[in-house]
Amino acid sequence: MTDLRTPPLNDGDLFSERVRQYAHDRPLRPVHILEAGCGWGRGLELGDCERRVTGVDMDAPALRAHTADRTDLDEWHLGDLRTVPMPPRAYDVVHASFLIERVPHAELVLDRFVAALKPGGLLLVRLRDRNTAFGFLDRRLPRWLRDPLWRHLARRGRVELLLRPEASPGAMRSAPQAGAPREAAPSGASEDGAAEGREGREGRRAGGRRAGDERAARIGVPPPAVYEKVASRQGMRWYCVMRGLVIAEEYTSRASLDALGSGSGIVGGLCRLVASLSRGRLTAEHSEVTLVIRKPENRFARVI
Repeated sequence: MTDLRTPPLNDGDLFSERVRQYAHDRPLRPVHILEAGCGWGRGLELGDCERRVTGVDMDAPALRAHTADRTDLDEWHLGDLRTVPMPPRAYDVVHASFLIERVPHAELVLDRFVAALKPGGLLLVRLRDRNTAFGFLDRRLPRWLRDPLWRHLARRGRVELLLRPEASPGAMRSAPQAGAPREAAPSGASEDGAAEGREGREGRRAGGRRAGDERAARIGVPPPAVYEKVASRQGMRWYCVMRGLVIAEEYTSRASLDALGSGSGIVGGLCRLVASLSRGRLTAEHSEVTLVIRKPENRFARVI
C-alpha cells in the first residue's frame, strides 16, 4: 500500500536523490534519462553522475526557446508527444515534471513513457492535481487573465517556488535585521546629498523592475493545462494499477498555492470557497502530487 506522507526532502531534491541512488546501484554505466516536459521547468541535479539526457516536449515557440537555452540536454525533440522519438526500453529514468496535466491524450503519452523505460526503471512524475480547488481554478481561469497573473508572479520571483520547491519566500529575498543600527546622516547634509539619495533609490527600483522583467522572460508562463482525468492522484493510482506499475512513494505539496500566496488574498479565498462549495470533493489542502513509480523487472508481475 502506498504511504501518503510529507516528503523527507523537497520534491526537486527527492527526484535527484532517487536517481543518484539508482545510479549507485548500477555502477560503471551511464544513466539514460528522458526529460519529459523539457520546455518548462528545470532538470535533475545529479552532480558528477555519468548520464545522457534526452528532452522531449510539445512544439511551441516559448517551449522551444526555453529548451534551446538549456545546457543539461544532450539532445531534444519537440513535437507531438504521441510520435516524437522514444525508443522502447531505452531509458533508465523518465522525469516528467508538470507535464501530464498540460498535454492532450495524457494516458497515451504515459504509455509511451512506460514503454521507453527499461525494466526496473523509474518514472518520476510531478503534476498539479486536477481534483483540487487549485486545479479547478487553473483550468477554469480564462487565458487573458491567467497569463498576466503568472507574468506578474514571475517578476516577483514567486513562480520559482514551483521550479525550486526548496525555496521559501523568506529565502528568496533578504531583509534588514530587526534592531540593526541605521547609519545617521551627517548633520550638515546638503540638499544635493538628499537628491543623490533619491536618485539612488529610483535607480535601485528601476534595476529591480528590470531584473524582474528578465526573470519573467527567463521563466515564462506555465503552459495552459488540459487536466485530463489521469492528471490527479486518483487517476495516477488507477493508471499504475492497470499498467502493473508500482508506486514506491507518493507525496502531496502546496507549491502552487504557496506561489500564489494562498494564506491571504483572492486566490486563497477562492480556493477555500471552491473547496467549501464542492463539499470537500475538491480539496484546498494541496495543489501538487509527487510520485516515484517503478517499472517491475518482470513484465509478468502483477500489482495486488
